Amino acid sequence: METILITGASRGIGLALVEEYLEAGSFYVFATCRAPETASELQTLVSSYPDHAKLIQLDISDMASIRASVAAVSAHTNALDVLINNGAVYPPSEGTRTFGALNMDELTDVMQVNAVAPLIVTQSYADLLRTSKNPRVVMVSSEMGSMQWTKSGGSYAYRMSKAAMNMTARTLAMDENLADAIVITTHPGNVITKMSGLTTGMMPRESASGLVKVIASLTSSDNGKFYQWDGSEHIW
Repeated sequence: METILITGASRGIGLALVEEYLEAGSFYVFATCRAPETASELQTLVSSYPDHAKLIQLDISDMASIRASVAAVSAHTNALDVLINNGAVYPPSEGTRTFGALNMDELTDVMQVNAVAPLIVTQSYADLLRTSKNPRVVMVSSEMGSMQWTKSGGSYAYRMSKAAMNMTARTLAMDENLADAIVITTHPGNVITKMSGLTTGMMPRESASGLVKVIASLTSSDNGKFYQWDGSEHIW
């Protein structure tokens, strides 16, 4: 039974990923989120699969919380097969989006959560990943982090942070300190979630289903690539 850890699992794509893996029946899922006590949907889902899931508190922007989560996961397994760095923020503030109103502290906060935190989380779980026979690290990024795709201004913090996340994946893919892990970055599609604010597009389960298939098909030749939710490669 493969072990999967998903950050930002309380809603949207993260929650849908938990559902996909648990319904498959052949995985053990560590579903993590910042505030488990208020994550009612995730609580209900995890409690329905007591032999296949554990809910763990993890604030990816807090080092003490990251360390505590590693200890909690290590108490249940000595290997982590898949780490999905899904947790992210997309603040509506003009201080993160609009030139002329940009705020340094707000920009920095988004960079910390969306770009720095996934790297630190991956580093913190490296020992568990190294123990796996087939370790994989997946960044849930965005087409908004693509240099070639971007054709407009605005949304500075989110675009910058996802571009940095993509570079993180490329660099980790070539880092000998992560042993034989396959590392990719992904665009999950235009998904209707509270964070995205979209009113048209695909539902989270459709995106999650595609991402799960992409992860299941990964081989060493995919290391360092940028994939879309449907398995096609995304431009950088």
